[in-house]
Amino acid sequence: MEMVSRACPLCGSTDQSSVFAQERFDPAQWGQFAFASRKLPEYMHYRMIVCPTCDSLYAAPIPKFDILAEGYQSASYDSGVEAGYAANTYARLLRRILQRLPDRIGALDIGAGDGAFLKQLVARGFTEVVGVEPSEAPIAAADESVRPLLRQGLFRPEDFGKESFRLITCFQTIEHLCDPMQVCRDAFSLLKEDGALLLVFHNRRAISARLLRLRSPIFDIEHLQLFSRRSARFLLETAGYRDVKIGAIRNSYPLNYWLKLFPSPKMAKKLAMTIAERTGLGRLPVALPAGNLAAVAFKRK
Repeated sequence: MEMVSRACPLCGSTDQSSVFAQERFDPAQWGQFAFASRKLPEYMHYRMIVCPTCDSLYAAPIPKFDILAEGYQSASYDSGVEAGYAANTYARLLRRILQRLPDRIGALDIGAGDGAFLKQLVARGFTEVVGVEPSEAPIAAADESVRPLLRQGLFRPEDFGKESFRLITCFQTIEHLCDPMQVCRDAFSLLKEDGALLLVFHNRRAISARLLRLRSPIFDIEHLQLFSRRSARFLLETAGYRDVKIGAIRNSYPLNYWLKLFPSPKMAKKLAMTIAERTGLGRLPVALPAGNLAAVAFKRK
């Protein structure tokens, strides 16, 4: 598989002297869920570099863009239940910003999956709502009420009018992008004045990530970079945003999802998930501080 080199995708630094982890992946083991959301951890990752300038942790080298694009387009999808839980969590974050928005006309969700969050936007009075999703399978699984709002393909700013959205969201997707800085700049151009960008992303410096290290599910072939509070602030402020606020969030998912993520031996994990499912405990919602951060930033003069 052809790999391409890259500098830090946030600040452009070419200092790759601090190697966090050497590559550990085998394309022959990439199955239909390799580029799917909320999959069973595979514990594969590219070579990871710590940027001494902006504190990002990024993969270098990475597969060619067309390989990644094909992987996402054809990925399977089986996490509709979890997507609903995630959408509820993200909807609670809206409370922080709704009163600060002049109106609710125009909302874009980048990496929209099956459109579960689009439902939340519509329910809260947003109009002219659209979601962009590269994978075909989640759109096919989307509820009929939001499927017309979904566009299959990669996010391209030229597909939308400048300053046409009051809110742009991007949940657990910024880690997957080849050029996160350009995407944030493109989102800035699409926002109206006093509009907001809302991100949710993995915190590479969270306690869980530090304890589990490479056994943490955040180290994955889908993740081309990982952020800290410092690198996320650098990303957003460099892209032109103001009034940047970053804070930890709690995620709520069924117990079986947490068991799937936990780095236990395969047989033990399978047994635990089977027991939890048969007893009904696997469907019990559990809220945990799983090491994720939310950032809200505004377009202001």
